[in-house]
Amino acid sequence: MVFCKILVCCDGSKHSDKAIKISCDVAKKYDSDLTIMYVVDKTVRSDVFAGSEYTKILRKYAQDTILRAQRLAKSQGIEPNVIIKEGNVSEQIIQYSKKSRTDLIVVGSKGLGAVLRFMLGSVSTKIANHSLCSVLIVK
Repeated sequence: MVFCKILVCCDGSKHSDKAIKISCDVAKKYDSDLTIMYVVDKTVRSDVFAGSEYTKILRKYAQDTILRAQRLAKSQGIEPNVIIKEGNVSEQIIQYSKKSRTDLIVVGSKGLGAVLRFMLGSVSTKIANHSLCSVLIVK
C-alpha cells in the first residue's frame, strides 16, 4: 500500500510529537505529502468557557502548537502543509481527510481514564471508527 497523502493531527502533547515524527518517517518512505492539522475544540465541553478572550487563547495556542509541529517536521527533513480548523476535533479531522482524499491519518493516543473514555470517547477511537482511510494510532 502506498500513502500519497498523510494527515497528522497535533495537540502539543508528547503523543502528537511522536505521531509527527512517525508520519515524517512514513512520508519519506513513500515520498508523500504531509499535512499537519490542529483543531481548536469548539464542542459543548469547551463552550462552558466560551467567550472572546477564551477563544483568543485557544487560537493562540493552536498557532503556537502548529508552528512547533511544523518546525519538528522540518527538522525531520519534511516540508509539511499546515492547517488549523475549529469545531469538533474528530469530525473536523474526518471531514478534512475525506475532502482532501487522505490515504493515512496519524494520531497520537491519549491516556484518558476509563470513565472519561466511556463517557466522551477518545478522538483516536472516533477517527478509527469513522474514517474512510487507514489510521495509525501512535502510543
